[in-house]
Amino acid sequence: MKHYSVLLKETIESLNIKKNGIYVDATLGGGGHSEAILSRLEGGHLYGFDQDRFAIETAKKRLERFDNFTAINQNFENIEEALKSLGIDKIDGIIMDLGMSSFQIDDKERGFSYMQDAKLDMRMNQSSNKSAYDIVNYASLDELTYIFKVYGEEDFARPIAKKIIESRPLETTFDLVRITDQYKYLQKSHSAKQVFQALRIAVNDELGVLERTLPKLVHLLNKDGVISVITFHSLEDRLIKHFFKEQSEIKVPKGVPILSTLKAPLRLYNRKPVLPSEEECKENSRSLSAKLRAAIKN
Repeated sequence: MKHYSVLLKETIESLNIKKNGIYVDATLGGGGHSEAILSRLEGGHLYGFDQDRFAIETAKKRLERFDNFTAINQNFENIEEALKSLGIDKIDGIIMDLGMSSFQIDDKERGFSYMQDAKLDMRMNQSSNKSAYDIVNYASLDELTYIFKVYGEEDFARPIAKKIIESRPLETTFDLVRITDQYKYLQKSHSAKQVFQALRIAVNDELGVLERTLPKLVHLLNKDGVISVITFHSLEDRLIKHFFKEQSEIKVPKGVPILSTLKAPLRLYNRKPVLPSEEECKENSRSLSAKLRAAIKN
């Protein structure tokens, strides 16, 4: 099973790595981005976060030749506290790849894929209490509708939610696919794609975690430090775009004079997102929806 690091060259370029810098890979996954960062460090250090124990073990094996790497089995939301406990209060750059690792999708037992029949799970952190099974079987009609509509941008959110409630209990991924397939003729892609995306986001509170973490990253960065974020769907991309825009502008009431020395916390690395090359998209279909945005600390 090949692990493919999306937008690898472009991400490394955006980080502008200093050989003695302190860097963080907030989404360690298979360790591809981490390996590329470590190969450019000399006296520096890399800290890799992942809440998935399997990802931590996989990456540790891949990166065992580096003695300047520390793996941290925690959600990146805990980044400040975790780094502080290791004596680190400032960093020179951070990468976040918000896509799923290949092994999470390919591992049938994790329940992330609508292409394989497995128990409804979708937990990134396998010690977490809440799974997709709990949401599908116990959420109210309004809660399910909200999840599918907002997190999945699913046009048939309410009818699918109603059908789920009528069909309870649902045990497996294919139980859910049988319901979404009833709306297949009206949809462009796989009938379950958006519903599965929505459930995964809800199970792992992905948008909430991201929103709470971004301000911490700005605080952690040294001057000229870089935040590089790879997103895979419009909700994440919108959130990153708006946060970077807000942090790179100084808002003052009209007509009020401002000091020319006043600076916004960040400046944009790229006004438009960096997209994968045609060649990368051919090699790895999962890169198709990827977008890279980066910002630099003033």
